[in-house]
Amino acid sequence: MRRVLVLMLSALVAACNDGQPPARDDPRADPRDAARVAVGANVYAQNCAACHGAKLEGQPNWRRRLPNGRMPAPPHNEGGHTWHHPDAVLFGITKHGLVPPYAPNSYESDMPAFGSRLSDDEIWAVLAYIKSHWTTRELLDARAQMLKNTPP
Repeated sequence: MRRVLVLMLSALVAACNDGQPPARDDPRADPRDAARVAVGANVYAQNCAACHGAKLEGQPNWRRRLPNGRMPAPPHNEGGHTWHHPDAVLFGITKHGLVPPYAPNSYESDMPAFGSRLSDDEIWAVLAYIKSHWTTRELLDARAQMLKNTPP
């Protein structure tokens, strides 16, 4: 039943979608910009792949807490939850780390802040690279619908 509802919602959204990125997507993270995606691939390989995987696959058992109580690095491919977040949130988490307003005050994470290591442009390029791997119509339609319903 859930699959039928998702397919119906996807069809409805696809009918309304003219191929443009969702309204809440930031043009600085455009996965159709080949030059930006190429820069992002290099930056990702040097700064993100050690935790999030060379193929964006995340750490094993990424949904289960580690012995220290923290969560493993999630995947950034379609199997993860990264695509659920607006670009501004993904940018903020990457730049500032998993701290408020992106996580509760007491949340502990191994996700470092990259704001002192990467330029804003490099962070946007990494996001474009990650988003270039989100290609299934079902995911893109679900993301568009979700972002449409997200407050600005």
